[in-house]
Amino acid sequence: MLKLTTRTLKKMAEPTTANPHTLAQIVEIPRTNKPLIICDVDEVILHFISHLEDFMGKQGFRFTDHRYRLNGNIVDDDGKPASRDAVRALLSTFFDTHTANQRPVHGAADALAALSIRADIILLTNLPGQHNKPVREKLLADHEIRFPLVTNSGPKGGAVSALAGGRRAPVIFIDDSPTNLRSVQSSYAGATLIQFIADERFFASADPIAGIHLKTNDWRQACNFIEELLASES
Repeated sequence: MLKLTTRTLKKMAEPTTANPHTLAQIVEIPRTNKPLIICDVDEVILHFISHLEDFMGKQGFRFTDHRYRLNGNIVDDDGKPASRDAVRALLSTFFDTHTANQRPVHGAADALAALSIRADIILLTNLPGQHNKPVREKLLADHEIRFPLVTNSGPKGGAVSALAGGRRAPVIFIDDSPTNLRSVQSSYAGATLIQFIADERFFASADPIAGIHLKTNDWRQACNFIEELLASES
């Protein structure tokens, strides 16, 4: 198995650059020649939006609609939009208090287990606070989801480029966020892109993204799509 240096990975992480904390985690992951599936966690493997709504409601905030954005889409009980700093604080507090309690998305554990027979799976999550990583790892393991977990901040294109660098096999990226999907489009053009949004309301309102290979909220559909792709590439 090949392990690349941080310096080499930085060169691979263009045009979006992965942050040093993310790269330090990536260099510790052994590499193989198997296909690679890079999968987000929130709203893909673990429910996020429904938990966040419950939490915000107790703090006096709510979504204005189900469009796929946070800034500009959260208001207080008087209808006043929450500032970016307030949204950031809400998210930070949410993860500090709820990372251990998020429910798994139906079918995620079984689908990932099936796909892991033919592909390497790495979980790439934007998770505030280094202290929350072991909490998330334990929760995932409790639900029989045991794959390397890399924590990131900001757009994921650089991290995906670094994770995929040097592989000839198919690279598949699964995420709910349009920002992250577009970031990967610009940073690692060879990736197969899947937009997965578990929440039915946000799934229905998500605008189409040019170049996405599959949009779904069903892990059985996602698994079948990926298995067919892997079979066609073998």
